Amino acid sequence: MSSEMVPEYAVSHGRPRSFYKRFERKQDLQHQTHFCPGCGHGQVHKMLARAIDELEIQNKTILVGPVGCGVFTYNYFDVGNVSAAHGRAPAVATGMKRSRPESIVIGYQGDGDLAAIGSAEILHAANRGENITIIFVNNAIYSMTGGQAAPTTLLGQKSATTPRGRSAANEGYPLHISELLATLEAPVYIERVGLGDNRQIMQAARAIKRAVENQVRGLGFSLIEVLSPCPTIFRMSPVEAQRWVREVMEKTFPLGVFCDRTGEAQPQPLAEPEPALDQIPRILDVASEGLPEGHPIALGKTAELDLRVRVAGSGGQGVLLLGEVLAEAGLDAGLEVSWLPSYGPEMRSGTSNCHVRLSREKIDSPLVMNPNLLVAMNEPSLRKFYKSVLPGGWILFNGESFPADCEQKNVQVLACPFTQAANELGNARAGNMVMMGALLEITGVLQEANINAALQRLAKNPRWMELNLRAIEKGGKLFRESRQAICG
Repeated sequence: MSSEMVPEYAVSHGRPRSFYKRFERKQDLQHQTHFCPGCGHGQVHKMLARAIDELEIQNKTILVGPVGCGVFTYNYFDVGNVSAAHGRAPAVATGMKRSRPESIVIGYQGDGDLAAIGSAEILHAANRGENITIIFVNNAIYSMTGGQAAPTTLLGQKSATTPRGRSAANEGYPLHISELLATLEAPVYIERVGLGDNRQIMQAARAIKRAVENQVRGLGFSLIEVLSPCPTIFRMSPVEAQRWVREVMEKTFPLGVFCDRTGEAQPQPLAEPEPALDQIPRILDVASEGLPEGHPIALGKTAELDLRVRVAGSGGQGVLLLGEVLAEAGLDAGLEVSWLPSYGPEMRSGTSNCHVRLSREKIDSPLVMNPNLLVAMNEPSLRKFYKSVLPGGWILFNGESFPADCEQKNVQVLACPFTQAANELGNARAGNMVMMGALLEITGVLQEANINAALQRLAKNPRWMELNLRAIEKGGKLFRESRQAICG
């Protein structure tokens, strides 16, 4: 056959450009997703990817992934990806959109994620009319964790937690998210679609594209609820599960448009640009002290300040308070600050630590995996974190002596019974502030006025205020007395 006789073909269906060419989730499964055969998530993923392609917004789209069966969105979509805690996708999407208003921010959630633990998040995001798009996949069950009843489980439907069927008297009625949000004044577009047959699938694709396009136009909040089959948990074949969506699920959740204000909605104004760093102290009405030169800790030049502190100990030692005071003092000094606590459920004697960062530049993450200053209030905490300290950093250890097997090259240490020193001042609970005094001497990045302002906001009892100040002074003195031996 000659080349003139070869017919021309047009590709009508193919992998969307907004998908990765290979899915890197598992080495041997890079050609497929992790979804079960017949699951609706795969179809919704493709609809969303096609909408992104057709609207030509791939390079400015941020997809906020959920907890649940859709958790691996970042393995499939070649866009900006952010993972949110369970139910918090609308809150995360709100923050992303407000900080990057030029971006197209899409939240992707299941019914357990959105309608249960995340019900307050979606309600208030919709009520504020946030200019985001939410894709809500409703299969009426908790699928990933074994088939427990969800807020959208149908009356009479059996699940792992409703073995006799959902009862209105015991579990309440199914939650109608689309109808609920449509009663609010702010949403622009809310529609429920299904995946029960090919006709419904085509309408679902149109609705998803329209919801994303509304955001491109700056019109406000849009949500698409997608009724989806779950063959594995329903214990049905893919065909039977699809029929169940069409013939059973729709009776409780009728399809249709519940809110459409796109004809009257006006584009929302873009957020005002954020203020320059040197204007923040004026806006917050706080003093901005110059940072002293030549502070002892090896943090580089003052202009490149990046203090990464990990404070660790047990519950009751004031671990979190030390971090809070440091962070508040940093704010008072006009620095960029983050404070992230981590603690167990015990009120006393449980594990506790916090991450604190102080910088003159914007902070990319509040996590401090490799601190340049570790404050270890007990030996278990020291042994857990000492290897993570960066070369040139410091370790403050609350003990008589520093364990020889914990010594690190190019890391300076100060071991001192800080709790005992606090006890001599009148209360052993001030040991954290004694360690704070040593920390301030080592870093040299904060002024006494910054610490006083922070303590006044956090330690409102005058008796504790006076004790904390004496404890901080004591810690600074202990450091100065030990300086010669440390540097020797």
